[in-house]
Amino acid sequence: MAGIALPFALGVTLGQFLPESMLPRPDERLITSLFLGTALSVVSVKIVATVVREMKFVRRKVGMTLLASAIIDDTVGWTIIAITASLALHRHPNAATLAQSVLGTGIFLVVSFTLGRRFVFGLIRWTNDTFVSEVPVVTAILIVMGVMALITHLIGVHTVLGAFVAGILVGESPILTRHIDEQLRGLVVALFMPVFFALAGLNANLSILAHPRLLGLTCGIIAVASIGKFCGAFLGGTLGGLNARESMALACGMNARGSTEVIVASIGLSLGVINQDLFTMIVTMAIVTTLAMPPSLRWALSRLPLDEEERSRLERETFEAKGFLSKVERLLVAVDDSVNGRLAERLAGLIAGSREITTTVLHLGQGRPEAALRATSTRRQPT
Repeated sequence: MAGIALPFALGVTLGQFLPESMLPRPDERLITSLFLGTALSVVSVKIVATVVREMKFVRRKVGMTLLASAIIDDTVGWTIIAITASLALHRHPNAATLAQSVLGTGIFLVVSFTLGRRFVFGLIRWTNDTFVSEVPVVTAILIVMGVMALITHLIGVHTVLGAFVAGILVGESPILTRHIDEQLRGLVVALFMPVFFALAGLNANLSILAHPRLLGLTCGIIAVASIGKFCGAFLGGTLGGLNARESMALACGMNARGSTEVIVASIGLSLGVINQDLFTMIVTMAIVTTLAMPPSLRWALSRLPLDEEERSRLERETFEAKGFLSKVERLLVAVDDSVNGRLAERLAGLIAGSREITTTVLHLGQGRPEAALRATSTRRQPT
């Protein structure tokens, strides 16, 4: 949260001192400042996760903290974007419109992560069990995304929040197999991402950086974004109980904007709260911080020693990962009313409960089927 608050405050302050020539509507400077603050405070989870995975720090304490912080940062950032976009649509926001946006967003998030979670899990499970092909599951996921985006549009906030929350719920579904996940990612990477970045590239005009004044302003935005995110994340890590080296790694990792920044800038440009010059500056800042983050994070992670407690935990998790249970995506347990059947059902429940594995229990009927099967096999023996 500290990694969001400080760069957001610095971005809003910077927006208040922008020259009027950089504002599409000078009378709505506050909306532009809010968007600039949001752009400076977001982080790209994908880039952070890629570097942490390459450095084999996913299961290290600082790696898990960094990924969790990036996910929370992303969630809060999209919420702020949705509220700011709602205020921009009202042109002249007041206390009533602000309350409506905040209240509507809060209710949507609460319902989504309670009732919505159960509905999405049930829909994906029903689609997976009803149809033979895996394609209908991908179709159901796309429908969920579209419906949740439409809901956020109807309550007056930006559709990107609904799509983002849908992605979180779908990603947490216990029935989402690795193959379906790869199919969905292939669709996004092969179709949606190229179209989006092509459109964003058409709106960027890097030739403006040839002007000394605009180049200086771009460097100022990069400096404010980097210093604000670095200092905020370092302060948050220190308050959270991390040592100086761990806080340094956290601060370096949180300073990547990536595609998230481009999405924020594109939303602001489409709503008319930033002009093309400011859009280009924000995209340039996203590129520079994204290129600078991987080497700085690798440097910071390489300076973190592995203590004995963490070493033993990693060895235990590595041993467990080699077992059969770590690769199970769904359990089918066939039981009867015998003692062995009840024991099997209890063991399956303990395994599924601890690892959150979706389980189907098939009851073989009443009585003692084992005795009947044993009697049948005895009668069929040759005399």
